[in-house]
Amino acid sequence: MTLKISLDADSATAPYEQLRAQISEQARSGHLPVGHKLPTVRGLAEELGLAANTVAKAYRVLEADGVVETRGRAGTFVAAAGDAAARQAAAAAAAYAAEARRLGLSRADAGAAVTDALRAAYGD
Repeated sequence: MTLKISLDADSATAPYEQLRAQISEQARSGHLPVGHKLPTVRGLAEELGLAANTVAKAYRVLEADGVVETRGRAGTFVAAAGDAAARQAAAAAAAYAAEARRLGLSRADAGAAVTDALRAAYGD
């Protein structure tokens, strides 16, 4: 399995975010299996024509999200991202539900707000 990245220079989305999203999706889908070693920051930056800081930022966010783990000089590897992503999504959903209830929203209104937010985020 190899990392496949396609950046859209005309996109309103920042390059580091495009890179983060694509690596995250490939890890979650299994295209990049757990333990797969990612290219070095410099190597990937050269390959994609990006600044090293752009790739480093994407790797930092991926690590904070639990998608990758850095093992010092050994490099950056795909972590067990599915579990981390599911835990973070569940925590965010619980926090939202508590806040919606605190605000006095009905279940229907809280659900409609989530549906609208998902539609906006996923472009549906």
